[in-house]
Amino acid sequence: MKKLLILIFTAVLSFNLQAQSIDKTKSIVNFKIGNMKISSVKGTFSNMSGSIKFDESNLKNSSFDVCVDASTVNTKNKNRDKTLTEAGFFDVENYPKICFVSNDIYKTPEGYETKGKLSMHGVTKDETISFTYTNNHFNGKLEVSREAYKIGDSMGNFLISDTAKLEIDCFVK
Repeated sequence: MKKLLILIFTAVLSFNLQAQSIDKTKSIVNFKIGNMKISSVKGTFSNMSGSIKFDESNLKNSSFDVCVDASTVNTKNKNRDKTLTEAGFFDVENYPKICFVSNDIYKTPEGYETKGKLSMHGVTKDETISFTYTNNHFNGKLEVSREAYKIGDSMGNFLISDTAKLEIDCFVK
């Protein structure tokens, strides 16, 4: 009888895990990438959308399915931003979204990690995002290989670093 009650209680918890709405006005992805080995370019992506189901006490049934609009790339340089939306880089006409879908979420000493699939520029790779969660705010960090996603691959490593650092600030309502 006790096992049956535990099973029912667990089932009720998993059905009650509701998707949280992303606050598009506050949520943003910041990035930083080396430029010509002497400086860095910083920028953002916005217009985050998708589904977040997160319960700190029910990580097994928590999930992320989140995208940003690739055309919103903003480095505060209109000419560079236009170039980044074109075929040699993000090719937003053919690949309008950058998306992450989680497979697993678990607790770490520093916060949480989620493993999943990141899709960008027509390439999907396994990635792990370390994140914290406080007061309806997710702050995640990861590094990605520009070359692995075939972004700006004609530029070579002299002009643009291969590694881009990403910081995700996602607020939910």
